[in-house]
Amino acid sequence: MTVIRMPEPEEASPLDVIEQIVAANDWVFDRPNDQEMAVQVPGRWCDYNVFCSWNEAVGAIHFTVAFDTRVPQGRRAPVHELLALINDKMWMGHFAIWQEEGLLAYRHALPLRGSGGPSFEQVEDLLQNALIDCERFYPAFQYVVWGGKSAADALAAAMIETVGEA
Repeated sequence: MTVIRMPEPEEASPLDVIEQIVAANDWVFDRPNDQEMAVQVPGRWCDYNVFCSWNEAVGAIHFTVAFDTRVPQGRRAPVHELLALINDKMWMGHFAIWQEEGLLAYRHALPLRGSGGPSFEQVEDLLQNALIDCERFYPAFQYVVWGGKSAADALAAAMIETVGEA
């Protein structure tokens, strides 16, 4: 008697969950392979470029939300000060500057080792929190980069809670 081994079912990429959420929101995206996805998300201040990558060796998904703002070399010191002030207030993720391009970005990684993949709720929360933080702090970065404001003044303006709409 011969036992026929069935092949192991192919595991879905954790990016499949992200793709379903992205498609449900009608966001434009490109998924060149099972490890990478680029998504354009419309925001209040700009369109955000979200990059997701799955690293199987590490067992984590990395999210980057890039702004459309390049930081000129002469404004990087005050922006780094603002980054430190903002990141001190963050619960998840952090803001950074990609040094070569001078682009502002929000970054976060979601470790998944042993979990069987992300839940829809985890991905929704991660994307929602990232976009809320980007929308909240985008004007602060603009104040420092283009308005010449101090990091402290820009952060104070970003931390004002508004009620209603004008």
